[in-house]
Amino acid sequence: MGANQDIRAALAEQVSQAYGDKTALRINAGNSKTFYGNTVSGSELDVNQHCGIIDYHPSELVITARAGTRLDEIEKTLKENNQMLAFEPPRHSKNTTFGGSIATGLSGPRRAYSGSARDFVLGTQIINGKGEVLKFGGQVMKNVAGYDASRLMVGAQGTLGILLDISVKVLPIPESELTIALDMNESDSHETLHRWIKQGHPITASCHYKNTLYVRLSSTQNSVNQALKDIGGESCDSDLWVNLRNQTHEFFNQDSLWRLSLPTACDPIKTDDTQLIEWSGAQRWVISAEDLYDTASQNRGHATRYIINGEPIRDCFQPLAQSILALHKRLKHSFDPAGILNPGRTYTEL
Repeated sequence: MGANQDIRAALAEQVSQAYGDKTALRINAGNSKTFYGNTVSGSELDVNQHCGIIDYHPSELVITARAGTRLDEIEKTLKENNQMLAFEPPRHSKNTTFGGSIATGLSGPRRAYSGSARDFVLGTQIINGKGEVLKFGGQVMKNVAGYDASRLMVGAQGTLGILLDISVKVLPIPESELTIALDMNESDSHETLHRWIKQGHPITASCHYKNTLYVRLSSTQNSVNQALKDIGGESCDSDLWVNLRNQTHEFFNQDSLWRLSLPTACDPIKTDDTQLIEWSGAQRWVISAEDLYDTASQNRGHATRYIINGEPIRDCFQPLAQSILALHKRLKHSFDPAGILNPGRTYTEL
């Protein structure tokens, strides 16, 4: 039995024992996203040692790795083969893990144009709340038939199962990439972006901040040059997208920070608070001392209280309707009948 098989067996045994004793488990990996969700009390279950790339064939555009693998290792390996994780998961620290990125389901600037973390997951192997090792999905898109349980793990933050191995689709790095800036107010930037997208311009990121619209163009050299000719604007530093992705941009050094996820066609939010807008209007970061859950709900979206550099916040996610909460409870019970896996991490009722 190899080292990683020993680690896998030990993790399963720890969960099985906790299930028998009805003891809560606090799942730990890189600990770079402790701010994102409720603090969990329980015995630590450490998946850091379950690490390493299992399978990667660049020609197949799929990589399979263990959950404890550092995200920077994954991305370094992909870059050596001119490939990338197209959903651009945030790296909040050097300890950010592959499993943590999938468990939280967070995506970066390219998400609105290429897809979310959930869209790229092909298969997972997990330990459920009884200590059983289960496998869902596969390594190719055609293996996904019926209800895709592997994608339930994306954003569940370990409350449904402990991620062991994950297979995701990757994409080639674009031949050419350019970031441009244009002076523009929020309303005009919203309309202009949607017009450019309809026209087929290769936009892979957008940001509106302090009356400036920033746009990233990614494609072949000819396509980028043609888009630049049509759109105009001034070339600027592409590090903006790294700072937005990793939330190291100056905007995130704020108290009372909210993340609003809204339909792209949503009208500008009526607020005097400072805002930074991404994803063609679908993701809006707002500094506000007021509760924005109702504002998000009224605009057919949801809000998250998002404090990166402070004390963890209790109940930071949009409250669930009772019918949706009941569905979550049934799902939780199916995977974790004793409620021992990261209890209360996403919602106190779960």
